[in-house]
Amino acid sequence: MSLEAAFRAQADTCARMGSPFMGQLLRILADDWPTDSALGRKFAAFEGDIGPSGHSLPLRISGGLHALVLSNAAPELTALYPPNSAGDSDLRPAILAALKAHEDFLLDWTDSAPQTNEVRRSAALIAGARVAVQHFDLPLHLSELGASGGLNLMWDHYALEIDGNRFGPNVPAVLFTPDWEGELPPSRTPVIEERGGVDLNPLDPARGDHLLRLTAYLWPDQPDRLTMTRAAASIATAVPTKGEAIDWLAPRLASAPQGRLHLVQHTVAWQYFPAAAQARGRALIEAAGAQATPNRPLAWLSMETDGDNTGAIGAALSLRLWPGDITLDLGRADFHGRWIKWAYKG
Repeated sequence: MSLEAAFRAQADTCARMGSPFMGQLLRILADDWPTDSALGRKFAAFEGDIGPSGHSLPLRISGGLHALVLSNAAPELTALYPPNSAGDSDLRPAILAALKAHEDFLLDWTDSAPQTNEVRRSAALIAGARVAVQHFDLPLHLSELGASGGLNLMWDHYALEIDGNRFGPNVPAVLFTPDWEGELPPSRTPVIEERGGVDLNPLDPARGDHLLRLTAYLWPDQPDRLTMTRAAASIATAVPTKGEAIDWLAPRLASAPQGRLHLVQHTVAWQYFPAAAQARGRALIEAAGAQATPNRPLAWLSMETDGDNTGAIGAALSLRLWPGDITLDLGRADFHGRWIKWAYKG
């Protein structure tokens, strides 16, 4: 895929997912990307998939531009961002000027993959964890791969509400009300005894510069996502460890305590792991599963793209459980948690 095609594909996806502004922004970048610049040369040097299933270059640069707006570092651009509106004739020169004036900042910003830490994905985690403890009624030892700022490690502080049925605390830090299709999730409430996460570039939501990175990848014309992220950040206590996900996971699998269900979770993170790391991680989890017992079970809960990146059918929700090596198709979820098509029955 060419960079221009990646910009246009991401523009279409964003527009379908309720962000006309992002569609407009990314189409401008597709038309007028400065190829003869340090940014242009950097992006041209990326190898492999540069689209949403790989390096996500369009989201990296759009996130950097939004960071400039949120920090008011580019006032001329800020004046044209939502909640304001602007036509291409005004927005285009402001974007190109920002790319040039803030190139050093953007070169540094785009070193890392997008880190939305989309907190609405916790709606799927709340439901999936309830299935896991329905099978193994034990407190949770929780491990998250690609945890970013750790917001989705805190899902027991949030609540999912479906047709007046609440799953979670009565006074949650964040309340999710996705469009839900299917049966209700199990009623058993998980209890997290210990939680930890890992990320190549972990963020601490209590730090202003880190919170900027988390919020910059939220789409500017979707202020509800910004509100939820800031609410989740206000109660976040599980700052992830810096490191390679599988290197970090290996000793946690080996040292998982008796009397706990070790729940390994990840949401739209696995795609960013190199193929060798994916293979090693799968082998380690399956080997740990083979050693699992009813008093030391293992669960692997994932919300990941499975080849369809149109945004139309979202991510696959899957749960594997050991002992027994049971694989459950839990359904599908919108990448931003707007809807869940729940397939689990039981």
